[in-house]
Amino acid sequence: MRVFLDANILFSAALSKSRLRPFLQQLGLRVQLLTNAYAREEAARNLAAKHPERLGEHKKFASSLEEVPGRLFELGVSLARKDQPILCGAIAGQADYLLTGDKKDFGSLFGRTVQGVKVVTVKMLMEELETRGLVKFEEEDG
Repeated sequence: MRVFLDANILFSAALSKSRLRPFLQQLGLRVQLLTNAYAREEAARNLAAKHPERLGEHKKFASSLEEVPGRLFELGVSLARKDQPILCGAIAGQADYLLTGDKKDFGSLFGRTVQGVKVVTVKMLMEELETRGLVKFEEEDG
């Protein structure tokens, strides 16, 4: 299984108290994690502006991912130009899933499959993995 990580996932994974980073590290033991230069650079720009002290963590994590080449092509769905390289990257990388938390730009595609890539949130991916029997997630006590 192949999972493409959007820039906002990379950004969140670099934060010091991120609960996403341990999830992605464990996920990376079971599936192939991918991204592209566009997503990696967008995450780096946003970290430089908001949390420059976390750039090293971002570079370390991003370097552990398979990087797919970037190219644009017709998607067949409506998506802002700035987000097209993300979905094109997931498709070009033959990802099964595009993992994103970007509700504003990708929300209309959540749960939909575009050219073989299903657009999902972290919660949706966790549910899919559990349904497939690949992982078992324990509920945290509040």
